Amino acid sequence: MSQDNPSQAEYRAQVAAWMQHNRPADPGFLLPQTFMEVGSERVLEFLREWQHKVWSAGYLGAAWPKKYGGQGMSRDYQRIADEEMKRLQVPICFNVIGLGWAGPLILDNGSDYEKEKYLKGILNADDIWCQGFSEPNHGSDLGSIQTRAERDGDDYLINGSKIWTTMGNYAKYMILLARTDAQAERRYNGLSFFLAPMHRDGITTQPIQKITGEYGFTETFFTDARIPASCIMGEEGQGWRIAMQTLQYERGAEAGAAGGISILSIVMDDLLRMAAEIEREGEPLLQDPVTRDNLVKFMIEEKALQLAEKRTEIPALCRDYPNAIALSGKLRSTEFFRRMRQYALTLQGAQGSLYMGDQDTIGGGFWQRAYLNNFSTTIGGGTSQVQANIIGEHVLGLPKD
Repeated sequence: MSQDNPSQAEYRAQVAAWMQHNRPADPGFLLPQTFMEVGSERVLEFLREWQHKVWSAGYLGAAWPKKYGGQGMSRDYQRIADEEMKRLQVPICFNVIGLGWAGPLILDNGSDYEKEKYLKGILNADDIWCQGFSEPNHGSDLGSIQTRAERDGDDYLINGSKIWTTMGNYAKYMILLARTDAQAERRYNGLSFFLAPMHRDGITTQPIQKITGEYGFTETFFTDARIPASCIMGEEGQGWRIAMQTLQYERGAEAGAAGGISILSIVMDDLLRMAAEIEREGEPLLQDPVTRDNLVKFMIEEKALQLAEKRTEIPALCRDYPNAIALSGKLRSTEFFRRMRQYALTLQGAQGSLYMGDQDTIGGGFWQRAYLNNFSTTIGGGTSQVQANIIGEHVLGLPKD
């Protein structure tokens, strides 16, 4: 948490008071830990109402222009609002692909018409967005995309399929990467980028049940689906460049997101509480020397992640490798939380193999659910292996893989 000036300190207090007063009551059903777990209408409507309420209070999109639904404030104020939402563990702002990826992209590259049409609906949760990048059999290799977009008069005719489409079954729009030129000399040059409507004939979605038993992803099918030619972003063949810019937002290497928390904060304090409650041979596990040693190592790593964020604000500390922290943030944080949650299950012993719904679980299976759901963060936006390649090439200057 950065040092606030008097105005920021006052704003922080306002945000905290509002969040505490308006925090929604327990809805009586399980809320998602991440935006990738919105799998039912009642969860969707609960989160839609909450996001609309946060936006109406001015605590979402604070740095976006006023004429597009924001508050026109500096990014520091949205950072403060986000920190308070995280600290007070209020529900997530679920429309993340709009808030964090499509929105900043439209702000940076879109026409006035596109900004007017799309941005406010992203903030107030009227319009849900999804992403159509990954495809079956191609995973993160976007250069191999096979979904076709063929120009036909004033439309493009779309055929193919996308997978791991978060909230595809609820989305009104998709940021879609499709192949418009199959004969391009470089496969990357044959791709185009669309702000595609989802409510069209020929577009269907199939929810995917995850290992947790929950939903949140879909496979999306396009069968002679017509979308207006006007929804292309940039020119035909410029899709790869725009997609790479979008991934920069997704990976946290490019600023501009509207804000809000997308993932419920599960931190070392939560793990310490669990370790204090579990007993081994009549003593709290927290008193075990080996366990304490391991927990301290995790605490050091968590603190290092927090300090790395502050380091980006001090140019002199980033001089040697200017983009290293931003480009490595996703890899370091998602892998840390995966290992931390896995260790929580290890501490539970045999009970760690149980799951939600079993009366003998510790904490109702909270850590089991958190661990399994964490894989969506180490895979989405490029797997950890892809992230390591990016760091190797763009930070360390190693040759391309």
